[in-house]
Amino acid sequence: MPVLKTHQQPIGIFDSGLGGLTVAKAVLKLLPNEDIVYFGDTARVPYGTKSKDSIIRFSLQNADVLLEHKVKAIVVACNSSSSYALPALKRHVNVPVLGVIGPGVRKALAMTRSGRVGVVATPATVKSGAYQKQLLKQRPTCMIQAQACPLFVPLVEEGWFDRGVTVSVAQEYLRPIQRAKVDTLILGCTHYPLLKQTLKSILGPDVFLVDSAQEVALELQGLLAREGLLNASRHKAKNLFLVSDGPDHFRKLAGKFLGREIVLKKKSF
Repeated sequence: MPVLKTHQQPIGIFDSGLGGLTVAKAVLKLLPNEDIVYFGDTARVPYGTKSKDSIIRFSLQNADVLLEHKVKAIVVACNSSSSYALPALKRHVNVPVLGVIGPGVRKALAMTRSGRVGVVATPATVKSGAYQKQLLKQRPTCMIQAQACPLFVPLVEEGWFDRGVTVSVAQEYLRPIQRAKVDTLILGCTHYPLLKQTLKSILGPDVFLVDSAQEVALELQGLLAREGLLNASRHKAKNLFLVSDGPDHFRKLAGKFLGREIVLKKKSF
């Protein structure tokens, strides 16, 4: 039986860990009246090295966690889940579901001057071809260089945003991107914007970095408006953060990144 959705219900956001906070921060800024429930599956991070079947299974379980809190929409702030699990999620839940790949692709195509677009992502996202397919569907002449960066997520989860080891790893991963002479680079994992300054220092000012968080927030705003679910009431938004493991570490990094204290609870499956 369908669940009645109202504008007062919270927005649900999930990711494999910390990375989705980049999306949560953009949503909090654009939609300050909205309550948010965020779930980071920190016990099973990273998703980008997992199999397609595992990613789909984890994603459905994450959606169920959010549905327990009666969310009115779900943002899949994980590129691996967006690559493989969106169709299954849309069948599984009775609320709108929004992924991160489409908004990032649209922004990249709007910004590229040469049609040379790079994608850095997890191995699962690169293997899925999700970005490559959408870029070519919308612009068949687009030249794409995709690069898997499996070490970026654990570096971000450690909070090592700009350490020497992070710079060395980024330099190695970005060599094919530089050889391809791209002018636009999609950060195809929501963890990667936390490394933005390091990536900029290597690539230089002529390469535009696409952080899809702002584009996802804008698309979410439009979706809620079309569904009549925008919360226009002026109240102090309530934001709940859930993790499946390591709450103390998550609280420390999340509070620093978001610039605020957070209400955090551990959620076991």
